[in-house]
Amino acid sequence: MRILHTSDWHLGRSFHRVNLLAAQREFIDHLVATVRERQVDAVLVAGDVYDRAVPPLAAVELFDDALHRLADLRVPTVMISGNHDSARRLGVGAGLIERAGVHLRTDPAGCATPVVLADDHGEVAFYGLPYLEPGLVREALGAPAAGHTAVLGAAMDQVRADLATRPSGTRSVVLAHAFVTGGAISDSERDITVGGVASVPAEVFDGVDYVALGHLHGCQTIAERIRYSGSPLAYSFSEAAHRKSMWLVELGAAAGAAPVCERVDCPVPRPLARIRGRIEDLLADPDLARHEEAWVEATLTDPVRPYEPMAALARRFPHVLTLVFDPERPPEDPLASYAQRLRGRSDREIAEDFVAHVRGGRGPDEGERVLLGDALEAVRSEETGVGAAGAEAAGEAGR
Repeated sequence: MRILHTSDWHLGRSFHRVNLLAAQREFIDHLVATVRERQVDAVLVAGDVYDRAVPPLAAVELFDDALHRLADLRVPTVMISGNHDSARRLGVGAGLIERAGVHLRTDPAGCATPVVLADDHGEVAFYGLPYLEPGLVREALGAPAAGHTAVLGAAMDQVRADLATRPSGTRSVVLAHAFVTGGAISDSERDITVGGVASVPAEVFDGVDYVALGHLHGCQTIAERIRYSGSPLAYSFSEAAHRKSMWLVELGAAAGAAPVCERVDCPVPRPLARIRGRIEDLLADPDLARHEEAWVEATLTDPVRPYEPMAALARRFPHVLTLVFDPERPPEDPLASYAQRLRGRSDREIAEDFVAHVRGGRGPDEGERVLLGDALEAVRSEETGVGAAGAEAAGEAGR
């Protein structure tokens, strides 16, 4: 049986305020074309269909279009909810949708109720484990503790128990949305550490032929039978080096046989680039010409913040989206405490040193020194409650 493993569509998400709906629509076109051209027998979506619990209407319409197109191909689809999805909203109408061959698994109570498909070699049981928030599902699953490992372990115990009742030789596939130990994370994944240690050991999934994981956005192999497809699009600059793809998985003819997995690349709407240096170097370096049409994250190392840097960078990199400032600074004595560095210095010297620190070594000019002096004098006057006029009056009274 040939299955297409994908996850983390995050429909409705933007990229640094850039609307990605057109790119997500292009991915759905690519998905449908791959299903048709590669003669896929089942499509798996391992959670985070949407980017948030209440997605925008355009995202819902795109999801609806994807379901109709997959149903028209008469290719069964198994989907689970992820930590970004609202499980209850995504699962509305699941019973009716199932008649069209789209199987939504959003209820933890259904972990051990598989979607059973068949090919020339027998049956394949697909078990959908939606994202399991430990504090919410511990009792329902009979988990011994409220951690991620405990609740996933309890769900997998139910899966293995059901599988044991199936005909001998039944092959098995599990969909899960979790952080498995050994996976590489990205900046765009929502933290799931609430409810205990986030990661779970790969051994939790022992006993099945293939585990289709979602949650981490980089396509990666945890073990021969345990893989993340990753997100089809990049959702943060930390994914600049990712190769976005799906897994085309050929299950063996018998239970226990190793699957054959092939990566199928996804369309790239625009490459990502992370560039770093002083602004004059970034604007002049001929090696950076290849990034001129990319979405760009620029880290500026100038000791002093340049004037209107975004506008200057945009003239060469019209798709620059974000700036990071990491100025070059002279080395400081790491053993010197803050109190030691301030000892014996006046308020004025401390203020001037602070200006030099944030500017990478360039202290205030003469005009700025005057302003600092005036500001310090005003603060002192407020603290004593005696302004300049009050001081004069006090002097007159003394005379």
